[in-house]
Amino acid sequence: MSTYYIEKRQTLLADNTAHKGWYSRWHSSVKGQFSIRPKRIFSTLASKQLVPPSAKRSLDSIYGTAYPWLEINQRSDDMNIHIMGLNGQKKDINKQQFEQYTTSIRGDVLLPETAGYAEARTIWNGMIDILPAVIVRCSGTADVVTTIQFARKYELLISLKGGGHNIAGSALCKGGITLDLSSMKGISVDPSARIARVQSGVCLGDIDHETQRFGLAVPTGINSTTGIAGLALGGGYGWLSRAFGHTVDNIISADLVDAQGEFLHVSEQENSDLFWAIRGGSGNFGVVTQFEFKLHPVGPTVFGGPVVFPLSQAKSILRKYRELAKSMPDKASCWPVMRKAPPFPFLAPEHHGKPVIILPMIYVGDTEKGEEILAPLRTIAEPLADAVGPVPYASWQAAFDPLLAPGARNYWKSSDFTEMTDELIDTLVCAAEQLPSDECEIFTAQLGGAASRVAPDAMAFPHRSTAYTVNIHGRWQTAEMDKAGKGWVKGLFAQLETFSTGSVYVNFVPEYDEERSIGPYGANRPKLEDIKSRVDKLNLFRSNINILPKA
Repeated sequence: MSTYYIEKRQTLLADNTAHKGWYSRWHSSVKGQFSIRPKRIFSTLASKQLVPPSAKRSLDSIYGTAYPWLEINQRSDDMNIHIMGLNGQKKDINKQQFEQYTTSIRGDVLLPETAGYAEARTIWNGMIDILPAVIVRCSGTADVVTTIQFARKYELLISLKGGGHNIAGSALCKGGITLDLSSMKGISVDPSARIARVQSGVCLGDIDHETQRFGLAVPTGINSTTGIAGLALGGGYGWLSRAFGHTVDNIISADLVDAQGEFLHVSEQENSDLFWAIRGGSGNFGVVTQFEFKLHPVGPTVFGGPVVFPLSQAKSILRKYRELAKSMPDKASCWPVMRKAPPFPFLAPEHHGKPVIILPMIYVGDTEKGEEILAPLRTIAEPLADAVGPVPYASWQAAFDPLLAPGARNYWKSSDFTEMTDELIDTLVCAAEQLPSDECEIFTAQLGGAASRVAPDAMAFPHRSTAYTVNIHGRWQTAEMDKAGKGWVKGLFAQLETFSTGSVYVNFVPEYDEERSIGPYGANRPKLEDIKSRVDKLNLFRSNINILPKA
């Protein structure tokens, strides 16, 4: 059996407006005869539509002369599958080899011409446009093992997709195999032991839904649509970090498929070096299929919410905030945000779209105590709006999801600080007065607390002295904004790096080649390189902020 492709030359289409409606007219003329599924290809000159052989005669007669720029090409089912190798060259995998692999997979195996491929390659950051040769939607651990063994045998490029939320787009790899874990969404909660077992395709909101039924929580991030796997393996900053440590501090054990395709259980007692490495070493050491997390008593109601002030008061507010933060208990957190005001329902319409500083705050504990603890922050200046009060913890976790919806173009840079100096405050406020779009923002994560009391070499995640992480979040809707938006982010970042610590949270690194004086792995990098050399000499797991094995 063979398949056929209609090819339209976009360069010709651009010069001939009469051809712009060709697809809709053709689709109407053959409606009901066969189905059409869009196919994206690497070429910038062409786009193709999949057409069954039954349509070939109709297409030849209808469009062969009327549309001379339309080519009909035959592709034999016996053609090789071209997949990017680890050496940077495409490798030909013949039909028999590929079918041997795919018949062992229970989940979906998606090629560019397969229905569902376009959706499967869509990730949170709309700026990322990468086309894998194959997307494998794993139904369970067996599919992961089979795929890793296949990739290793032929030395093929792979990437790992959980929630697809990584800013750099590491979920996808150009021309390689994307191993998609998003269908693996199992969660079990043991409330008496305060343990949650969570598969790697789960998002943060899924965890909150299950654990809050018992008044328990895993410390995670601040956007409920984020995937747990990438967040946890990179660190996991959030509203509970000060009270109970980062996500990475709460991993009890994990199930993992290593670079040899072997299934392992890792913990302090089993494969302890690998357990050390995955906690902060990102996806460099294997595919985690399930985590075991500590749970903590949280909610179901906490005391928190945002207070909004005009940006004109930001310098004074941040100086006062700096002093209040020094004495805040671990159960309290406040992350200042400078941006243009969203259309919050509690904020008067005349303030929407105006430059503001927002103090989102939370107290994880008794609500009456929380009201007392957070009162000084709420009265730090005359607010435009104050929405602080008792709130369901799960709702608070999703409160800022509308500002982080998928599909926008996102680019950010991040810097770490041990203190909030006057120079830092003045620099941030100046940049906030020059936002290139209504969606750009500068937020400062308040850390410390329990997360700072873990030794920097207790696990791969090293950044225990960071008191504040500043994230310069560029966000806009069109490619035409890329230059101005990135320029604003990079300009502020260059200023901050002259007095930052030089370290960075690995989940906030937007580019693989970013250079830092300390970087994401800090003093733990040599040990990580040693472990990488032992467990992944081939560097199979490289679609990430990579740790290279030693030569």
